Amino acid sequence: MAEQKEWLPRTELGKKVAGGEITSIDQVFESGKKILEPQIIDVLLPDLREEVLERRSTQRMTASGRKQQMRAVVVIGNGNGYIGAGVGKAPDTRRAIAEAIVDAKKNVMKVQLGCGSWECGCGTGHSIMQRVTGRSGTTEISIKPAPRGVGIVAGKAAKKVLELAGVRDAWTFARGRTRNVLNTVLATISALESMNRLKKGAGAGAAAEAATAEKTE
Repeated sequence: MAEQKEWLPRTELGKKVAGGEITSIDQVFESGKKILEPQIIDVLLPDLREEVLERRSTQRMTASGRKQQMRAVVVIGNGNGYIGAGVGKAPDTRRAIAEAIVDAKKNVMKVQLGCGSWECGCGTGHSIMQRVTGRSGTTEISIKPAPRGVGIVAGKAAKKVLELAGVRDAWTFARGRTRNVLNTVLATISALESMNRLKKGAGAGAAAEAATAEKTE
């Protein structure tokens, strides 16, 4: 096996991670800084698994004629609330997959797990808290909380994303070009990410209400 090169961080965030100032991925998300170095994820989330969901050849016209490349779609996750997806292009499949893994690490996000099914109410993080919808291109997917034991009712690509994110029970409803693997993956990621936006919006609303109440006292 080839030896890995020593990581010399170039960004402020990378230097803090390498220096031990930041020791958890949640601290990174709280800082609001974008992850530009994949090694940050290697340090903070060493238990990530990766799945190659698509390998296909693509062609584009250049000044010298048609140029063929390989495109890979990769999803990474630890099965416990963290997920990322990436796309890579290169002259050969191996390098395309490597590029996709790097891209996925730069796009890792946290998934809000919970039990939002009225039929269950167990309070554990086996599903999601509420119904969410995501879109990419002409593909749209809705994810609905399901009670424990149902499993993941979804197509192959969406199911793999949910599994790697740590969702064990969910119903999904998809429409549009559902056979497009990349769009399906991105739509599923978008749906999961929308929970983070809703949470931030709720937090901002609560802060605004508190500030208004303080002024009126």
